Amino acid sequence: MKLETRFVPSARAQFLSAIEYIRRDKPSAAAGFRDRAEKILRRLETFPESGRAIPEFPELPYREVVIPPYRFFYKVKGNIIWIIAVWHGAQLPNGLK
Repeated sequence: MKLETRFVPSARAQFLSAIEYIRRDKPSAAAGFRDRAEKILRRLETFPESGRAIPEFPELPYREVVIPPYRFFYKVKGNIIWIIAVWHGAQLPNGLK
């Protein structure tokens, strides 16, 4: 079964906001971050369990991949990997329930 990665609307907005924030200081860094994120998120389509359990909430059915300085939270449902949130590493992920 081929998996596909998709963002929920709020996570897409968070990702685009992160890129824009980085772009303000250094456009080339924003492009590099976007490229790294796309590559790592595509890798989840082959290895969906490669992300770690969220340390703050190990009992929840979500996982994360870290693409410094951001954390991408996701859940696999059927053949879709849903990116549910994109947070800066300094943020605390409260309310993922």
